[in-house]
Amino acid sequence: MKHQNYAEFTSSMTVDSDKWSEVGCVRQIVQPSDTLSFQLTSGTTGLPKVAMLSHLSMLNNARFVGQRLGIASTDVICCPPPLFHCFGLVMGFLASLIHGTTIVFPSDHFNADAVLESVYRHQCTALLGVPTMFIAELEALQSRNDPIISLRKGLIAGSTISHILMNRLSKSMGLSEMMIAYGMTETAPVSFMSAADDAPNKRNETVGRVMPHTQAKVINHLGETVHRGARGELCVSGYGLQKGYLKNATKTAEVMSFDKDGVLWMHTGDECVIDSEGYCRVTGRIKDIIIRGGENIFPAEIEDRLIAHPAVSEASVVGVRDAKYGEVVACFLKSALQPVDRPTTEEIQSWVRDVMSRSKSPQHVFWVGDGGVCEDFPTTGSGKHQKHLLREIGNKLLCC
Repeated sequence: MKHQNYAEFTSSMTVDSDKWSEVGCVRQIVQPSDTLSFQLTSGTTGLPKVAMLSHLSMLNNARFVGQRLGIASTDVICCPPPLFHCFGLVMGFLASLIHGTTIVFPSDHFNADAVLESVYRHQCTALLGVPTMFIAELEALQSRNDPIISLRKGLIAGSTISHILMNRLSKSMGLSEMMIAYGMTETAPVSFMSAADDAPNKRNETVGRVMPHTQAKVINHLGETVHRGARGELCVSGYGLQKGYLKNATKTAEVMSFDKDGVLWMHTGDECVIDSEGYCRVTGRIKDIIIRGGENIFPAEIEDRLIAHPAVSEASVVGVRDAKYGEVVACFLKSALQPVDRPTTEEIQSWVRDVMSRSKSPQHVFWVGDGGVCEDFPTTGSGKHQKHLLREIGNKLLCC
């Protein structure tokens, strides 16, 4: 879809061109292991770093993502995620290029109305995005009377996804084959992904199974591999690993290391559980763990509960300073799509306590858009909540 800010192609080359022989020369110079892209990491917990990704890692990851998504030459993919991030570049553009599908870029920056217009106009069959994008699209869809009939499959990644959102996407947008991908910039990016034939509970509650030619393990704080069903840090290995952080050997060594067998592993910083069938459930970022009076509290499970409330469309849980416990639970909430009376702080706390311990109930509840609170969730370029900024906002509000 042509956009006024997109550059025009100034030249092109066909396979029968006299210049085609030059491609062979380039092939002799460029190696699969050479760096293809310098990608900024998301920076959800601090300053981003520059990951160096190779031709081998990016192109093969795009191939495998397209295969598991089940795209064909007859598909038309709508890709709102930006091309400066691995989602748009690898899972969108390169996957479409490799599998010979049509791809539509709705706009040069995310705009929910532009996405819907593209879906209608080009009869898109697949839609990609992070949860915040899909939520915005559902909101924009409410002002339209014409149903979406072309969409069938979708790919969502980036943060916690509730089964309520999945059901809404199926009902309102026709996304009956919604798949979830898990990964990180440093793994080019996808290492786990669900499939269309997975059982509904597996597609709703896990990020699927490990991708081809990728290894995964879960380790404890001593670096020992734990058994299936036990929590620990997820580590991945294989062709997709970054070459390292640009000009930052120290940070590279902090997250990448060889085991006793000489296998190089990437420490994701995510806590997860892998079940007996190989399905992975991500329980949260290790750096996001809240330590309340010596008790470890995992924000992801609280967020899942909060998102299940009919008055809440998005939730982010962080730890804020507390004189007695060191840290306590605080949550930032966004109102639901449909008009629903906003619950009180006590009602939100009770909602969490109904299924969790009292210590996990948010002591502080903030609604985005309220006075003094951010107008919307601060996000990275890929749409992930920047929890370090939310933590700062919460601490400042409590000091006032």
